[in-house]
Order: sequence, then C-alpha cells, then structure tokens
Amino acid sequence: MLTGHRTWIFENKPVILSTGTVGGPFEANGNIPKDFDLLHDDMWLKQSSFEQAQQMMLEEACQFAIKNSPIDKGQVEFFLSGDLINQITPTSFAAKTMGIPYFGLFNACATSMESLALAAFLINGNGANYILSGCASHNAATEKQFRYPTEYGGQKPPTAQWTVTGAGVALVAKNGTGPQITAATIGKVVDLGMTDPFNMGGAMAPAAVDTITAHFKERDVDPSYYDLIITGDLGHVGREVSFDMLKKQGLQLEETKYVDCGLTIYREDQPVQSGASGAACSSVVTYGHFLNRMRKGELNRILVVATGALHSTLSVQQKNPIPCIAHAVSIESGSDLS
Repeated sequence: MLTGHRTWIFENKPVILSTGTVGGPFEANGNIPKDFDLLHDDMWLKQSSFEQAQQMMLEEACQFAIKNSPIDKGQVEFFLSGDLINQITPTSFAAKTMGIPYFGLFNACATSMESLALAAFLINGNGANYILSGCASHNAATEKQFRYPTEYGGQKPPTAQWTVTGAGVALVAKNGTGPQITAATIGKVVDLGMTDPFNMGGAMAPAAVDTITAHFKERDVDPSYYDLIITGDLGHVGREVSFDMLKKQGLQLEETKYVDCGLTIYREDQPVQSGASGAACSSVVTYGHFLNRMRKGELNRILVVATGALHSTLSVQQKNPIPCIAHAVSIESGSDLS
C-alpha cells in the first residue's frame, strides 16, 4: 500500500529469512568482526584484480545467505544487487555465477536499501517467494576508480571516508521466521551544490534528512517508534550535519538512538578519517551487526536509511555538483515490546 507520495506499507510483512556477510582484513580488525560469516586475510582473495575479489565476496555472501536458510538456491526467483564500479560489472559477473534471474541496480551506497525495498515490494505483491538482495564494495577497487590507486599514497582530508571491503546479502521471503520488513520510503535526488568528492558525508546528509522527515510524516509515527535510526555511511561529518538539520525540521531525536553504519564498523583508532562508506557499509553492518542484535532481542524496531552519492569520475572532472539519495527501510522483530 502506498501512503503519501513515496512510502510503501507492506501489509504482508516480508521476512528476512537469513543473511550472509563477508569482509576483508581491515574489517577483521574492526569493531564488529563477530558479526561476519566470513573474513578474508587477503585483499586480493587470490584473484587477479580487486574487481574480481569484489565479485567473489558477493558470490560468497549469496552462498552464505542461502546456506543459513532452510531453502536451496533453486527456490530463489530473483537477485537484486549492485555496486560502485563502472557498469556494476562485479555484480553482473556474480549474477552470472549465481544463475538467478537478475535486476542490476545502481544507487551508489544507497543500493543496499534500494534493493531491500524493491525485494519487499515484489514479495508483498506476490511477485516472488524468495529474493536475494544485497551489494558489495572493495576499498582498492573504489579508490582506483573514484580517487587514486592506493599505491599512489595520496593524502586525504579529515572529511574523507574509508570504503568498506565486503558484501552483505539478505534472503527475503514471503513466509518464514525472521525480522519483518514493514515499510520503505523511497528517496528523491537531493543536490545542494556540493562539489567536494572528499566530503561524501556532508553531501549526503541533506538526502538522509529529506527521506527521514518524509518517512515519519507519511507513516504518521514519531522517532520514538524506533529503537534506532541507522544511517548508512554519513560518517562523523554527515551525521553531525544531518542531526542538526533534523532538529531544525522539528524532529527531536535522541542522540544515542541516531547511529551510523560508517561509525559502527571500525574502531576509533583505525585510520578512516570521518568514518566508513561504500556500498557494502550499510549492508554488512545492517545484515550482520544490527540484525544479530534484533535476533538477540536487543532491538525491536529499526529504521535503516542508506545514503548514496550519485556522482561519477566524469561528472566530478566536469565540475558538476554531487547529487545524492537516501532510501529508508523499516525492519521490525515482530515482537511488540512497547
């Protein structure tokens, strides 16, 4: 059911039946290593390119999501996924390996919740019974495309963020046991004229605010409805900017309940400047850490707001501003603890 102009309410409450999360060596030394199904000790994953390593991680996350579920791969009808690399080729090659009918998506780092919202929409409308939804990123592959190869050793300002090496996948089902997807608010492209590709958090913050305010207005709930509001990868800069903007919009959030995946995945002493980012950031932290907390009964309702910067190397070189987007998905345990 559509409520307002951009929020879906899922009456049939599709279920996140299982998840699969994979990370690299930097993530293994991070803040939440126990929330991964697999952690690699080699950035190359014994592949000949970083892009192929990213592809392999996505394949592994899909395999774990299926392995952790009561179904087999033959029962999965669709695979919804994307990444940051040109023409989302690592994801498309992974889709070839998986052999599942495939929707290739691109909303940069917001792809995790874009794919989850679309998976829930399809299942809620009886368009499928089982869908794999996810995304991946690789630090070295992303640096090579959007900034400088890591071998260059380029200096970064404090506003820069560290791209997560990893992949996160959810198996969404029509029936079964697991956290329920109850609503989704689809983002609009927001562009306030920022042009600095080393300040993604600042660029994406207005898009997060736009989607969060729309979600509460159109769903007719207030922030106290959720145990946590979780942004994707705003980092320190974007989180502070968005928190202040939300206050000015009249949304009074508890600071401890407004958290960011990019500030959750790594330890404070890891050299990530403003925090983490990348298509895998919100997917691995949500599907690993926060859903594990929900399964333990620590969380009942969360709103996950994945944020994405929709620029390219060409648009930055042409001095264009950075358009951004955010998609919000409401995930609930199904146990009313309020």
